[in-house]
Amino acid sequence: MTPRTILRRARSYTRKLWVRVVIMGLMSFVALGLTQLIEGFVPDEIATMLHGDAADRLLNIIANAMLAVTTFSLTVMVSVYRASSTQWTPRVHRLILEDPTTQNTLAVFIGAYVYALVAIILRELGVYVDDRAFVLFLMTVLVLAVIVIYLIRWVLHLQTFGSLMDVTRQVETVTVSGFRERLQNPCLGANALTGDIPEGAEKVLATESGYIQHVYPEALHQTAAEQGARIYFLRNIGDYVFINEPLVAVIYDKQDADSEAVEKAVRDCIVLGDLRTYDQDPRFGLVVMGEVASKALSPGVNDPGTAIDVIGRIGRILSLYKDEEAKDREDEVLDALYFPPLDPGDLIEDGFGALARDGVQIVEVQQRLQKALSGLMRHPDAGLSRAARQAAVLHLRRAVQAIPFGPDQDRVLASACAEVRAAVSKADD
Repeated sequence: MTPRTILRRARSYTRKLWVRVVIMGLMSFVALGLTQLIEGFVPDEIATMLHGDAADRLLNIIANAMLAVTTFSLTVMVSVYRASSTQWTPRVHRLILEDPTTQNTLAVFIGAYVYALVAIILRELGVYVDDRAFVLFLMTVLVLAVIVIYLIRWVLHLQTFGSLMDVTRQVETVTVSGFRERLQNPCLGANALTGDIPEGAEKVLATESGYIQHVYPEALHQTAAEQGARIYFLRNIGDYVFINEPLVAVIYDKQDADSEAVEKAVRDCIVLGDLRTYDQDPRFGLVVMGEVASKALSPGVNDPGTAIDVIGRIGRILSLYKDEEAKDREDEVLDALYFPPLDPGDLIEDGFGALARDGVQIVEVQQRLQKALSGLMRHPDAGLSRAARQAAVLHLRRAVQAIPFGPDQDRVLASACAEVRAAVSKADD
């Protein structure tokens, strides 16, 4: 386990609610221990200023209130999760589950509840005596202040929690974060796999079916370097792999290489699961945004404004694209690994493909789509510019054929750039 691998695993655990609840519960024990430690250094004339009944009243308020507030918050969470999954897309559910404000608020409420219960028990056992309750009282006031702060944050958060704008903003934020992380560390730090796999490579097969959720390249590179192996990834993060399908191809440059150790490292460092995740998979964020737009275009919702908003967000995300095959990389290359780069054509299809088909007869959506693709055609990367042009021609042809009214066709054609209009006219002739 390399330090970067440990950090990756730790970061994934910090997004789980139970981890934050456990941390806050442990902090409540630490707070109570500090009161005992500090109390020994407080002069008697100060320590005896307050009677234990003052702290008891505050502890009872916290214990009663936190149980009710936590129950209410959990009810709100469940309602928002179900509504978001039904109204927008089920793929948003996992993102809302990892909402940091919600998780931190619940963790604070439960941690305060644990603090109050343990303090009440210690009071009954005589650990905190009535004559020296000053420090306990001050610590309880501090806990109350933290509760009030997080309660205010929670109330403000509930004003937009689960709304369409909040959901799309969250999806865009996590997608931009993953996109930037991927492009700052191209191909996960490995060499770009652009050619054919060398002959004689040994395939490592998947032992289960599922999506590739995580890859820990640093730990895998360490094993490959030790065994004199070169590992070529055959699938990208987010791809679905069936059992006994090849995950990687391995070339051994040492005669005495331990192939079993390499195969074990491959299976340990490539995590498969039943669902796609946003970690290391910026394409999934684009897919989810496209699904939100498609759902908004359904007859039951009929909200083209949302689709137009999503088109702008997807265009903003794709504007960050950089070629992962660039030779002037600033990061440290993992020489023993070869990883396939992101395909700009796949990125555009992930974001715009579904909504372009579902909104094929909606003039306003097609106009905004053509403007977004025209903007991406000016991108400095030639690959993304070329993919945007191909997508613009394809979607314009489909829209012109699907829209029956002549003036509406003219409006859509006018929104496309001259190069795309010429290509569509040539293809239709």
